[in-house]
Amino acid sequence: MKAVVHHAYGSPDVLRFADVDTPSPGAGEVVVRTHAASVNARDWHLLRGDPYLARLLAPELGLRAPRQPIRGTDFAGTVEAVGSGVTRLRPGDEVFGESPGAFAEYVLAPADVVDVKPANLTFEQAAALPLAANTALMGLREADAQPGQSVLINGASGGVGTFATQLAAEFGADVTGVCSPRNAELVRSLGAGRVVDYTREDFTDQGRRYDVVFDLVGNRSLRALRRTLTPGGTLVLSGGGVSTGGSLVGPMALVIRGQAVARFVRQRIVVLTATPSHANLAALRELAEAGKLTPVIDRTYPLSAAADAIRYLETDHARAKVVLTA
Repeated sequence: MKAVVHHAYGSPDVLRFADVDTPSPGAGEVVVRTHAASVNARDWHLLRGDPYLARLLAPELGLRAPRQPIRGTDFAGTVEAVGSGVTRLRPGDEVFGESPGAFAEYVLAPADVVDVKPANLTFEQAAALPLAANTALMGLREADAQPGQSVLINGASGGVGTFATQLAAEFGADVTGVCSPRNAELVRSLGAGRVVDYTREDFTDQGRRYDVVFDLVGNRSLRALRRTLTPGGTLVLSGGGVSTGGSLVGPMALVIRGQAVARFVRQRIVVLTATPSHANLAALRELAEAGKLTPVIDRTYPLSAAADAIRYLETDHARAKVVLTA
């Protein structure tokens, strides 16, 4: 099969569209024929092995080269084969899920991180859901977002942000989205009652206080982010950063500070670990089928042009999701 691989860290230029062995399912696993796969910021972090600290923490990475050479995480497609013990899924089922190695014609995944594709979504739309929408769902759940609460989403027009905006509005929150002016109408259309143009205003200096701040950018200090919270508010930290290369800790510095301070302050600071699960995928499927969650796709590229897709994403020009089609 064809797959997008790299055997050394670097820019998208190190990626190759090459022949690799087609996987076979083991016990509890499925092989999915990939019809679409979405690109996440995680992909360029792993591609570059950046920040360096991630090479010690991410199971796909080694110190000098990746352990898992096939990039990609999110996919949608058709079940090709199932391993022993898998009874919930059968060959021919249309599915979506989250597992390393998704930028390939076939992806091997544990069955418990795969679910039936939302019936009303295309493969491209379904592939946009798993990592980003799961992160949004878990972040708002961790914050215990409630109807009537004020929720600010920093990075509201990004992959996770577009889902977080929709979900927060669905939960009945009063949503403020932070984004560029070109994305303001998009963010409003997704449920934000108020939009902050970050090119003209700093949301941390406006004097407003929020019950929940969901930070997806990592471009403000911990002190500034806490300043935007109510006394008993919750700050959720998840990802962030742009590709500058060669950083030791990068956006993880904010996460480390948050973990260090959390036990000493009244406000809640949540460092989000968004783990995939069948239960969460099923919840996302139900929301999508009910018309309460709609993926927004910026661009699509063929699988063979994955390098171009990642290059577009990491230069911070993309809004919402970028998808590969196989």
